[in-house]
Amino acid sequence: MAVAEKLSAVDAYLDGLEHGRKAEIETLRRLILAAVPDLVETIKWNAPSFGPGEDDRITMRLHPGDRLQLILHRGAKAGTDDFFRFEDPDRLLSWAAPDRGVVTFRDADDLRAKSAALGEVLRRWVACTTR
Repeated sequence: MAVAEKLSAVDAYLDGLEHGRKAEIETLRRLILAAVPDLVETIKWNAPSFGPGEDDRITMRLHPGDRLQLILHRGAKAGTDDFFRFEDPDRLLSWAAPDRGVVTFRDADDLRAKSAALGEVLRRWVACTTR
């Protein structure tokens, strides 16, 4: 599928999405694409997902609808490198696994408060998880 077709698929998905945090979803989408402009955006697991080419690295978690989460991962399967480490000086991430971080946004104010540090975290995540 061509990049333009994938963007159209994401736009169409979000146009039809009914979600209490839809404004934050759109804001987060713009923040991700501004931080790492070369990422390809698709729909995966019923949410926008971003990565270099077909290899996802950042996926939104939209449900439950009382919050919005961003999952930073190394692909669909857990990495086999037990020595993977990622520095998070702003402590945005909670760790679901040694190679899977989660950023939770409670509301629009929380997203605004974390947005400055988030861009740098996303750039570093993609750089260190892409070979």
